[in-house]
Amino acid sequence: MSLGDYNRLLVPISEQDHIQGLVSTSVTLVQYGDYQCSTCGETHQLIKAIQQQVNDLCFVFRHFPQPQIHFYAQRAAEAAQAAATQGQFWQMHDILFTHQQALGNGDLVEYANNLGLDIPQFLQDISSQIHIARINQDIKSGLHSGVTAAPALFINGIRYTSRWNIEQLMAAIVTASH
Repeated sequence: MSLGDYNRLLVPISEQDHIQGLVSTSVTLVQYGDYQCSTCGETHQLIKAIQQQVNDLCFVFRHFPQPQIHFYAQRAAEAAQAAATQGQFWQMHDILFTHQQALGNGDLVEYANNLGLDIPQFLQDISSQIHIARINQDIKSGLHSGVTAAPALFINGIRYTSRWNIEQLMAAIVTASH
């Protein structure tokens, strides 16, 4: 593997991914994220702001929990996946980033309840850990592309390495769209 490979997204987007927008758009932004990581929370706000300004942005979120430093990250990712099976991934995704300081089991159930999810099913999914393989697949795809920590962003398959502010990120997205 050459050094250049570590700046590329090596696992293509598939229907397995969590996608907002159309894959056929001119700019695809892929984020590897951890629900408990504060920088990921800031990145979430950045991406939300950019989505309001860029109409044809395709945004893909992939899980990259770092349980060695974020105790609740893995369980939060499982909660997002459990919500996904009930068609509410993005709603849960937003709640988890909005409430990063409250990701305990009781909090997750409360969020699921607020979204009107089937709670017995949600609890069953989490207790049986059926979503761990799917989350590990995201992690593996990140590691394969040289991701060692969250957040990591790729714009049209190229690792974003500039400063994490709206101006720089927006400029990179505009450049990629041409």
